[in-house]
Amino acid sequence: MTRTYATDEQYERWYVAECCRCGRRRHKAGTWPDGYVCRTCYDRAVRTRGICPGCGQDRALPGLRPGDRAPICTTCAGFSQTFDCSRCGFEGKLLGGRLCERCTLADRLTALLDDGTGRIRPALVPLFDLLVAMDKPRSGLAWLEMRRGQPGNASQLLRRLGLGHIPLTHDAFHGLQPWRAAAHLEELLMACGVLPPVDKYLCSFQRWLPGYLADIADPEYVKTIRLFATWRVLPRLRARAERGHITPSVRRFAAEQIKYATAFLQWLGERNSALASCGQIDIDAWYAENTEHGRTCLRAFLNWAMQSRRCRRSLSIPAMRVSRRAALSEDERLDALGRLLTDPQTPMRLRVAGLLVLLYAQPVSRIVRLTVDDVIRDGDTMLLRLGEPSSPVPAPVAALLLEHIANRENMNTATNPASGWLFPGRRAGQPFRPDHLSALLNEVGVPAAAARGAAIRQQLLELPAPVVAEALGYHDKTTTRLLEETGGAWSRYAQGDHTR
Repeated sequence: MTRTYATDEQYERWYVAECCRCGRRRHKAGTWPDGYVCRTCYDRAVRTRGICPGCGQDRALPGLRPGDRAPICTTCAGFSQTFDCSRCGFEGKLLGGRLCERCTLADRLTALLDDGTGRIRPALVPLFDLLVAMDKPRSGLAWLEMRRGQPGNASQLLRRLGLGHIPLTHDAFHGLQPWRAAAHLEELLMACGVLPPVDKYLCSFQRWLPGYLADIADPEYVKTIRLFATWRVLPRLRARAERGHITPSVRRFAAEQIKYATAFLQWLGERNSALASCGQIDIDAWYAENTEHGRTCLRAFLNWAMQSRRCRRSLSIPAMRVSRRAALSEDERLDALGRLLTDPQTPMRLRVAGLLVLLYAQPVSRIVRLTVDDVIRDGDTMLLRLGEPSSPVPAPVAALLLEHIANRENMNTATNPASGWLFPGRRAGQPFRPDHLSALLNEVGVPAAAARGAAIRQQLLELPAPVVAEALGYHDKTTTRLLEETGGAWSRYAQGDHTR
């Protein structure tokens, strides 16, 4: 290493020392009463806050008390320097100009969202307030620095928003690249009320579709697929979003319908045929060559093509086969319950989510939509609002649920600062992704579909099907069908008082 101001030996002697906190030889970040500290220990110490055991004040605790090495404030530790922000007076990590991380973040955002008049663009003030108020402003600073120098990074998008180069509409964000950065910013704008709320998976599909169509070579195929997406796929996605919410699996299936429709048109072209001349022999040949998933995905396109008279209306589409996964045995379900209740190595959110599946037969897509308001405390009793009436929560599960609520993840950034979701996600205003949660549960030995099947069957062996359906939020036809499959005695349940 070559330096104009010091040789390697001089640099080692002047700037490197053994850290008094971690014992490693590192670049000296400061000299404190207990010795030299490295940058890692320096940052960790000045961000430590609490009640000082020496003076009883709520302050930053970078010092260490002799003897027990408990964190103490700078006054009690005898520091010759202070860590007070020169603007707001907050005590903590200081950056340029002796400003705290929050004030630094506010300055950066003010410059980026400037509309050219020296002020923040008025329409973006709610976004500024949301970002500055995050619990960990250093996360906001890291976000602004992410992919620095590359096109489409967060700072560039914010600057273009401030200058009005990006209209405040959802359609404007659908064409931006990289799409992940644009989607995150779009969700932040929805979370603070700048943009009207729209289902994020509907936005995801609308953002994906133009790029997919651009990769199709044949213009006739593009025209047909665009019409199919416009008049069949998108209306159904919008209707689903209006009724409730779109899950990742629904969004993925919509894209699969588009892909298989394209593959079918290309397959017809290879057979020197077209959609208008497609016959029953073509349909049968496609079904014979493809998997059940491919057949299911193509069904909507064929129905749309026949209804819109783009192919013969006399075509017959083979019936769809429904397959169900085998449920866990009762011994396997009880074993999984025991592990989740007692294993401290499993992350808390996975323990709670797994228990909700194994006890209440809830699908993961419904679990992630639960809010803290669905957990009802009535004295010493805890209830969970899944249907009517609310379901009682056993004491061991209630304790885990309370601990999870008190320490929910993804609450420290601007995405979910005051989230009401029981399982907050990493995206603004969104719960945890159900497909991600399902994969994590599978890794800890709780396959969601099989566990839910075992739980609902056990409930039906103990209670009448209509009672289970109403309490757990199931359709009564579903519980009746499952009861008939299990052969439960409640299938011959008669109304009336049977206690005499």
